[in-house]
Amino acid sequence: MIGIGVIGYGYWGPNLVRNFMAQPDCRVVMVSDLRPGRLAAVRRASPSVAVTQDYRELLRNPDIHGVAIATPVGSHAALAMEALAAGKHILVEKPLTDNSDDAKRLVDEAARRNLTLMVDHTFVYMGAVRKIHDLVSSGELGDLYYYDSTRVNLGLFQCDVNVFWDLAVHDLSIMDYILPEKPVRVAATGIRNVPGRPENLGYLTVFYDSPLIAHINVNWLSPVKLRQTLISGTRKMVVFDDLHPSEKIKIYDSGITMECGSDDAYAISIGYRTGDMLAPCYDRTEALARETGHFLECLRGQATPFTSGEMGLRIVRILEAANRSLEQGGSPVPLGDSI
Repeated sequence: MIGIGVIGYGYWGPNLVRNFMAQPDCRVVMVSDLRPGRLAAVRRASPSVAVTQDYRELLRNPDIHGVAIATPVGSHAALAMEALAAGKHILVEKPLTDNSDDAKRLVDEAARRNLTLMVDHTFVYMGAVRKIHDLVSSGELGDLYYYDSTRVNLGLFQCDVNVFWDLAVHDLSIMDYILPEKPVRVAATGIRNVPGRPENLGYLTVFYDSPLIAHINVNWLSPVKLRQTLISGTRKMVVFDDLHPSEKIKIYDSGITMECGSDDAYAISIGYRTGDMLAPCYDRTEALARETGHFLECLRGQATPFTSGEMGLRIVRILEAANRSLEQGGSPVPLGDSI
């Protein structure tokens, strides 16, 4: 029986507790949170789970083998390092840390102690996203032209991170998983509409060595909630609508054809091809259920994390570069070989 402790019972913590409790051969031993009201909610929902305001009590508990950290991003590095020092495997809510130096230290420490470090990039475990990964890797879409995402809603305004770290991080994890190459530079623009708060609206452009580009529109100040991504290839195109109740993926057999005239290399004729639309089947298991199950597999030595600490580090480095681009008025910032 694997024992799990959860640090943080705010927005995401209850979902983690629920999914771990549903896993076979797993027991949620203890939940820690600073607010008594949240601990009272744990007692009501899960009377068998112990609670504490002191997370160190959780880390000292020998019945706990893995720790899920669901706290503000600024606290991730210190909590995760203490958990590793206590010999615990860890699952850290996205993003891994608020800077790449701390993320690199966590990756190195987990490797040194031979402990699992996994990042809670939940979208990678979604059946629809895994289906898109299969479409890309099989070549069904052809060579990719672009990844274009709109991820907007009204709230939740964050105090400690800007909208890129809160919302664009989801697309960066999806891109890291499904795209065949890593980015080389990024450019970001954004604005702060609320005094004393970070950027609440932004546009992130991600460049690659090949003729592939990604664009992400994120916004906490939208009258409607949209979660839509377009992925275009030379053969087919995909629309991924995360809010659609049943058909989250639609594959369009559409695109363009290009022909050069034999007597004039500059006379390119562009034709348009419109074919059928297919809404494919995909695994509809809750992403967090698959993710928590995968974390337990890693603890048992049966797998290595899909969303590893190394992946979390790559994404933090992109987000740091986006912040630098914001400071430079949107100028592209190279990512370097370390990405």
